[in-house]
Amino acid sequence: MGDTDAILLDGFLNEETVPGDLHGSTARFRLTVSPTDERTDQMILLCTVADPEMARQVLHELTPGDQLRVTGYFRLPRTPDEPMWLVVSEMVRLQPAPTFADAFTAMLERYGPYVCCIDADTDQVPMWTEAGTWGGCADTPGDLRDLLEAFEQRQAADGE
Repeated sequence: MGDTDAILLDGFLNEETVPGDLHGSTARFRLTVSPTDERTDQMILLCTVADPEMARQVLHELTPGDQLRVTGYFRLPRTPDEPMWLVVSEMVRLQPAPTFADAFTAMLERYGPYVCCIDADTDQVPMWTEAGTWGGCADTPGDLRDLLEAFEQRQAADGE
């Protein structure tokens, strides 16, 4: 494959990263990619990293909610029960996930079991569960309802 076959995508780290092997020389993670503002266009992309140095970065430096730019190649399934993966060859953290400390410079709003950060300096609204689990970031306060619904659907699908 030539360099022109690589795919470049921006997205948010969906949840905690996991080692791909016992030694931590590979890593796996889920990236939430949304090419448009439509929730129906959003997808969860499974990613794998085979480079040991990049795997160390993925496992020890990234946190859920980080905005990433990944470059890589799709590995298509060989059987119907195998997933499709993006084999990541390059990765850049565009923006770290907002933290609770960041939220103290803004106003915290509570929506049932969720805590959201409303900041007059930005339209984006980061959201966590009351236990501190990263839930995502709405592009605008008007998109918060869709974010909460999508988060609850993911939690239900994961069996939690």
